[in-house]
Amino acid sequence: MKYLDMVNNFFNKVLLFLAGIAVLALMLLATGNVVLRIFHMPFRGTYEIVSFLGAVVIAFALGYTQKRRDNIVVDILTDKFPDAIKETIDKVASIAMTIFFGIVAWQLYIWGMKIMESSEVSETLKIIFHPYIFMTAAGFIMLAVTTFIQFLKNLFHEED
Repeated sequence: MKYLDMVNNFFNKVLLFLAGIAVLALMLLATGNVVLRIFHMPFRGTYEIVSFLGAVVIAFALGYTQKRRDNIVVDILTDKFPDAIKETIDKVASIAMTIFFGIVAWQLYIWGMKIMESSEVSETLKIIFHPYIFMTAAGFIMLAVTTFIQFLKNLFHEED
């Protein structure tokens, strides 16, 4: 279990690092576009690239955020439950999230394959965009893996 957790942590950190690079690129592009608009020379297709990079940033940060449990948790009702019921709810929620986000990743992969096979390109810049779809799917795969590892930890009563 410890080895599995270390591998998961490594991949989540790699994706988080890549998300940081994408945020930097996104900020530079958006800032450069605003500055060049002053001189009536904006970048063409900025909206497309910012949208693609934004999707990648969010998807790549999902697993790391789940690992640290930095996401929003509404536990108004469950705070009042006994510990045994809380643990059961955590286990059910973890396995449900694993299944759900696994399905999301799978459907994103299928969609990316359809886009790749049809050679569809973006509207403004005419660039291929299926790699962004695959990157988003990879982010959801890491989220599903992270929630599955959390399920196993809850099942075997291991600490994070």
